Amino acid sequence: MLLTFLSALQLALRAVLRNRMRAFLTIVGILIGVAAVVLVAALGTGARADINKRVASMGANVLTIFWQPNQASGARKSEGRSLTEDDARALTRETTSIARAAPILRSRVQLVFESRNWSTMVFGSTLDYFAVREWSLDRGELWPESPRDFSDKTVVLGASVASELFGPLDPVGRTVRIGRHPFRVIAVLQRKGQSPFMGQDQDDLVVIPLGAFRRHITGNSQLGSVDQIMVSATSEETVSRAAIQVDALLRQRHRIADGDEADFVVRTQADLRESQDSIYGALSTLLIAVALVSLGVGGIGIMNIMLVSVAERTREIGIRMAIGAQESDILVQFLVEAVILSLLGGICGTALGVIGIAVLRPLLDWPMTVQPAPLLLALATSMGIGVVFGFFPARRAARMDPIQALGRE
Repeated sequence: MLLTFLSALQLALRAVLRNRMRAFLTIVGILIGVAAVVLVAALGTGARADINKRVASMGANVLTIFWQPNQASGARKSEGRSLTEDDARALTRETTSIARAAPILRSRVQLVFESRNWSTMVFGSTLDYFAVREWSLDRGELWPESPRDFSDKTVVLGASVASELFGPLDPVGRTVRIGRHPFRVIAVLQRKGQSPFMGQDQDDLVVIPLGAFRRHITGNSQLGSVDQIMVSATSEETVSRAAIQVDALLRQRHRIADGDEADFVVRTQADLRESQDSIYGALSTLLIAVALVSLGVGGIGIMNIMLVSVAERTREIGIRMAIGAQESDILVQFLVEAVILSLLGGICGTALGVIGIAVLRPLLDWPMTVQPAPLLLALATSMGIGVVFGFFPARRAARMDPIQALGRE
């Protein structure tokens, strides 16, 4: 049996080398399909790793609480805001799973420095904002902590804003205008890059004390409602418990019964990661399905070429049968030839996929790697295609009548 297989392998390799161009054209479909599978698998893992990195850049164990209008007696209430600074203080004071809470007001403003101006988002918050988001300073220092008054006209710039307004200049100590009010730049944040939310630039923002926002941006210096509250759980393991505690405490403070629609919504990083993963998972599945279709087309190409090869080598088959070759010998010969063609396509496709990964990795800045499981699956699939689509031509060659085969030119 081993000698039969080795003899068939030798004959198959000789046939492939004798028709190099035909062999190349035969394996193109398999090559493209395998390369696509390898690339899609690497893109999927790279995209997930990139999502996880971007989510982590927004702050570890972060929960964001948004205001939302709720239903009352069939009518949707939209007046006012339900979240307040007192809610933020209560969350850290009356729960066990929340370490910090930062109330946030935000607005789009025009920032001006000398002859330059830049439209950006201004966030009014407390010092806890930087701790919750784990945002370090590139230079400068934050405003001093004060028990009550955060109304100093100081501003912390995001890296993109600092670059747009000041270029190579050091912004710290200089003055910018927000509206008609001058603000002194006291620090620049380290760069975080794009967020998972549609690729928004996290560094295109400025942060000022919450009191300064109320007094100089909204014109209301009184304590009151906020747009959102960002909180950090005490650890990654307590995020789910923190979300439950947030819901229970805010329902109690806002007098909302269990089962009624709340006037707030809590979002965790896990929610964002799951939604992004589901999108990329569906996209990866679709692309792999397209790649498998390409593999199927390549298999049909192998079958057609093998049928042509059988027709061309009919006399050779007759001679082999006449000198004692069995049907199984002919079957194994052509089956091995089909498998070799598909395996060559798989190996070349793998090499092409690896080259594609090397090209795309620096362009996308994703941690793309060749995954062993998809690679082995692609190679096994290419071999399986050789067996499946090569069996019919091989069986046809094996069942030829030796006398009729010898009579063919």
